[in-house]
Amino acid sequence: MPVSPSYRHVLLLVAATACWGCGTVLSKQVLDRGVAPLTLLAVELAASALLLLLAMLLLRVRLTSSPAMVKLAVLGVLNPGLAYALGLLGLVSITASMSVLLWATEPILIMLLAVLVLRERIALATTAAVATAMVGVLLVIYRPGASGDAMGVALTVAAVSACAFYAVLTRRLLLDDSSLAVVLVQQVAALCFAIVVAGIASAIGVAELGLPDDLATWALAAASGMVYYGFAFWFFVGGLRGLPASVAGSFLPLIPVFGLAAAYVLGDRLIDRQWVGAVLVILAAAAAAIRHLSRPSGDTGEPQISGTPQHM
Repeated sequence: MPVSPSYRHVLLLVAATACWGCGTVLSKQVLDRGVAPLTLLAVELAASALLLLLAMLLLRVRLTSSPAMVKLAVLGVLNPGLAYALGLLGLVSITASMSVLLWATEPILIMLLAVLVLRERIALATTAAVATAMVGVLLVIYRPGASGDAMGVALTVAAVSACAFYAVLTRRLLLDDSSLAVVLVQQVAALCFAIVVAGIASAIGVAELGLPDDLATWALAAASGMVYYGFAFWFFVGGLRGLPASVAGSFLPLIPVFGLAAAYVLGDRLIDRQWVGAVLVILAAAAAAIRHLSRPSGDTGEPQISGTPQHM
């Protein structure tokens, strides 16, 4: 039985959050092996770009040049380039708990930007689902002692904002270009940005660029990049093509849930509060999906402009 476009887009977004959640666990394992954060970012993006290029060759996807594609490529500098660089800098002066709490606000920012930039109509049910998911995320990730200085908080908020703008602006610019081609040019742009940032940071003595010491660490870093950047962004852009940005953002709270699931497989154990939070997030995401899928065909939640094709 063929999967309808709307269901396919929802499944792609869920797959993207699974990749981000599991990729976070893989990246943490690489960092624990002594690889510098900026080095890891460049290695992961390089592995991701190679994966996407290979996929394009195998699937015979053509890379076309257009003004919209150039703008989409620039958005790759915004995210994952600038966003993750700012996030890493912010982590220097704030606790990990504060960082994850600030990142939990991304769906709210996407929703606000979707209203302001895309003129999307946000249903009360979607707002309620996001609010419920936020409560669930807090139960999942909150730990006492979350703190940090003003500069670290500001850098992290800037990183979160960059990701939110990326989601909304990518949704606005997506036309007929292949999702795979879009993500490839964005990842290449982000890789170039990461190399420049790493080089400057090393030259001025701000950061060390320690490379992996053994083949296993190189392989783990490459795998984390393929999962966290390659597959995750490919799935996310594919899902974003057929859903309003506000609805797509409502699935992002699933990321820490999948991250916890991956950590659980590796031996971590959850406390009761985290189980309750995970259930709340899953129920909220399911409610958002059902709310969207139950809409009449063609109702995307966005104002329709006469003469503008809707590519789903």
